[in-house]
Amino acid sequence: MNSDSKIYVAGHRGMVGAGTVRALQAKGYTNIVTRTRAELDLTNSVAVDQFLADEKPDVIVVAAAKVGGIHANNTYPAEFIYENLASAQNCIHGAYKHGVGRVLFLGSSCIYPKLAEQPMREDALLTGPLEPTNEAYAIAKIAGLKLCEYYRKQYGVCYHSAMPTNLYGPRDNYHGENSHVLPALLRRFHEAKESGAPSITLWGTGSPMREFLHVDDLAAALVYLLELEEPPDLVNVGYGSDVTIKELAEIIRDVVGFEGELVWDTSRPDGSPRKLMDSSRMRALGWTPQIDLPAGVRQTYASFLEEMTSGELRA
Repeated sequence: MNSDSKIYVAGHRGMVGAGTVRALQAKGYTNIVTRTRAELDLTNSVAVDQFLADEKPDVIVVAAAKVGGIHANNTYPAEFIYENLASAQNCIHGAYKHGVGRVLFLGSSCIYPKLAEQPMREDALLTGPLEPTNEAYAIAKIAGLKLCEYYRKQYGVCYHSAMPTNLYGPRDNYHGENSHVLPALLRRFHEAKESGAPSITLWGTGSPMREFLHVDDLAAALVYLLELEEPPDLVNVGYGSDVTIKELAEIIRDVVGFEGELVWDTSRPDGSPRKLMDSSRMRALGWTPQIDLPAGVRQTYASFLEEMTSGELRA
């Protein structure tokens, strides 16, 4: 990839896509193509073919996805598998048909088996059953990364995948039912502070451990991978260490300024005890994250307030 490469970022209005556009621009890439969902439905193969024929991008970053928390995945599994499968297939096969030399596909840590050894290595893929609550999404993501792997193997194109850990940052999703743990907690603490609530009750014991990576770190990693001549087929991108949910809640409470009591409802489930990715392959390539969790949460809360004030909050 060079400075005048034409780069199509699919999903530029989402957290990862927006971060990728910022990171590309910061590195001097200016020939960036984007389309909203209203302008281009990635599940429509005819529309994707026409777009690629017209625009002729050199590089595609597939950051578009239908995402959500446990409730959304359980309630709408057909939508999750269909939309993510269709968009991955249309982007990757369309790229090959129209001579796009480089594709970077974004996956998720949920592709790994439910009982994968911790920290999770890339070679754990397909070694055991998936977590049932997000199996539909995970299967679609596995299909996408395998499409890239097999097209590269058969046709010699540089199609490769990155698997990020739990992400957070500007343009995150704060929806009450569809958000992930960090944005969900941030919104709850903010609303509790604004209402003057004496306490906030959270599910479980707070003991499960989770890894979090700021989206700007991920975006920097993606640009780093795009600038490599021979990137690996699949690489994990994580922070490298994790925190308990209790530690996360305390960081968010301090950043938001909530002064009430933090109550843990131990009658509620904890979820998986640990989800940590092994990112040693990415570090061996020369990349390391730069934003620690307290600093990242402070920046994210500032973005949350700005997005709320401007009416752009995804909630």
